[in-house]
Amino acid sequence: MSTPSSKPDSRLVALMVLLVLFSPLAIDIYLPAMPLMAAEFDVASTRIQDTISWFMVSLGLGQLLAGPLADRYGRRPVAIAGIVIYSLSSGFAWVASSLDALLFARLMQGAGACATSVCAFAAVRDSFGGKRSGQMISYLNGAICFIPALAPLLGAWLTAQFGWRSNFSFMMAYALVALVLVLTLFRETRPADTDSSGKLLSPSRYWQVLKEPVFVYHAVLCMLAMSVILAYVTSAPVRLINGLGLTMEQFTLWFGVNAVLNITASMTAPKVMDKFGSRKTLNAGMLLLVFAGCLMAALSTTQAAWAFMVPVFLSSFGFAWILGSAAGKALEPFGQRAGTAAALLGLFQMSGAGVLVSLTQRAGLSEPHLLVFHMLLLAPGLLLLWSSKGKRWHTAEA
Repeated sequence: MSTPSSKPDSRLVALMVLLVLFSPLAIDIYLPAMPLMAAEFDVASTRIQDTISWFMVSLGLGQLLAGPLADRYGRRPVAIAGIVIYSLSSGFAWVASSLDALLFARLMQGAGACATSVCAFAAVRDSFGGKRSGQMISYLNGAICFIPALAPLLGAWLTAQFGWRSNFSFMMAYALVALVLVLTLFRETRPADTDSSGKLLSPSRYWQVLKEPVFVYHAVLCMLAMSVILAYVTSAPVRLINGLGLTMEQFTLWFGVNAVLNITASMTAPKVMDKFGSRKTLNAGMLLLVFAGCLMAALSTTQAAWAFMVPVFLSSFGFAWILGSAAGKALEPFGQRAGTAAALLGLFQMSGAGVLVSLTQRAGLSEPHLLVFHMLLLAPGLLLLWSSKGKRWHTAEA
């Protein structure tokens, strides 16, 4: 068992970025290929969107086991196991001959990605402490946002040159490279006083986290913010390519512009939190998402790409500010249960968002109105933040 350094080096930060990129890579790289996949499997676009929703559900649920495993056995071995699972399932997706086989591969891929994600965030909590971890999570989110900027461009090229399956062979290659780097460079960060007692899936282990209202409130906010992003990435190809007739190159351009804004928002969120405090940042993020929902509703009948994307641009800043403020606050009370707390946060954020979006996609809403619904779901959370309970759960900094 290793004792974490009080001053984490840049190598650790780079490795954590490497680990958190598994999830967005698996979501974003094949987005331009979704219409081709639907045509090859002869299914509706909603069924292809399930390959993202199922991945998200598995990504979140798997963390219920990955978190306690990381607390008991360490971050490094669990991360290595996750990378191996991700690599094998990417290969299975590459050769899948039916949509059912592809969906199964995506479930397994989510299980692998959940291990790398929970170990990365737990290692951040180990190394940076409760208060600074929120800022570092914002930087990790900024790194994550490079993937939506680059992955669709890469995916469009791979699909045009080698077919849509090449996207999954690229994921497998990325996993193999990451495996070598983690095996050679990642030192264990689990603190010596980590609570690893009890059964791995003992309800009491999770109840110790779930009974804390500070955690539940902020985890729900992370889930609702993530559902906006998931609704966007699954709806954008249908709206922009199928609905508005954009080419794959035009789609990736709009998607890339939004990713640049996501990067800017996530990288500047720690500075915004330093200057204004996490409570004001959280408040501004929710206000911005609610406003974006109202704007999307007003522009919903306009048949133009900008009318769909401008509210999304605004929501990118709202998402970054909410996640930066809420994720760190959710993990702050759990120094001795960082793995379990990070796992439950991932469950809320990934599985919760995945299930919510999968259900609302079947409600018959148009793509703009689907986003309106998810953006306006932040309004009750905003009202709660203004209440006396909200002021106790997220106090203003002195």
